[in-house]
Amino acid sequence: MKTPLTGIVPPMVTPLRGRDELDVAGLERLIEHILAGGVSGLFILGTTGEGPSLSYRLRKELIERTCRLVRGRVPVLVGITDTAFVESVNVACWAADAGADAVVVAPPYYLPEGQPELQEYLDHLVALLPLPLFLYNMPALTKVQFEFETVRRAMDHPRIIGVKDSGGDMAYFEQLLKLARERADWSVFVGPEHLTAEAVARGGHGGVNGGANLLPRLFVELYEAARQRDAARVTALQALVERLGRLYRIGRYSSAIIKGLKCALSLLGICDDFMAEPFHRFREPERRQVRELLIELNLLKP
Repeated sequence: MKTPLTGIVPPMVTPLRGRDELDVAGLERLIEHILAGGVSGLFILGTTGEGPSLSYRLRKELIERTCRLVRGRVPVLVGITDTAFVESVNVACWAADAGADAVVVAPPYYLPEGQPELQEYLDHLVALLPLPLFLYNMPALTKVQFEFETVRRAMDHPRIIGVKDSGGDMAYFEQLLKLARERADWSVFVGPEHLTAEAVARGGHGGVNGGANLLPRLFVELYEAARQRDAARVTALQALVERLGRLYRIGRYSSAIIKGLKCALSLLGICDDFMAEPFHRFREPERRQVRELLIELNLLKP
């Protein structure tokens, strides 16, 4: 994999047909749909992919099938976040065996760790990983942030090659960019898609945007416009991103973003919208709202 990685790397949803069953045909359609949008990579088993909610057996199957379907056309990044250190290493080994290019880890998310503990955890983890590692800052879900000194220490490991920040704090993101100047091969990605253009304009390397499951080309074009400092183009594309953002406000709970994306993909005939428990797919009232939004966005016929 060429470093630093740049562009749009969608955090792929995991198409499911049941509690422990992949939607295999839907997975193939989804991967082809995303890659046709010109993305720079694919990130599986992240938040949008419901990674922590899936059995290890299913995670292994998803990794193997995804790498086989992608066939090296773009780098595949695999989420290994877990509360059990050994299981993170196991998933990383499966990823390496399947032909993935890198792994991604957030702080273990049950009992919050202190920063010295997190630093030691990374030291121990990277020593056993068979692939390069990206850090994943997601304090809303993990309760712990990668503080700047922890990131700076992580940069001493040549096989830790970047960070994805989903915190939404642009002052924090700016500090990550300053640290990144110390490493020419280090990538800084932003998660929240409404911040992608701003992040790239400030020097960020790209976006890991859930909406790129649905409209990959939109986010690729937004990234390119921001990189080229085409203000008029950014304004027009940002307006579409904001309209798409209404999809995430249809549901009431924290799973609404994933439910909205899966529902939309289902209505477009790409993959099933089954959710890993304890979550469930949108019921008909919400599904109707998603359908109306897709019609408004010219993605479905009335």
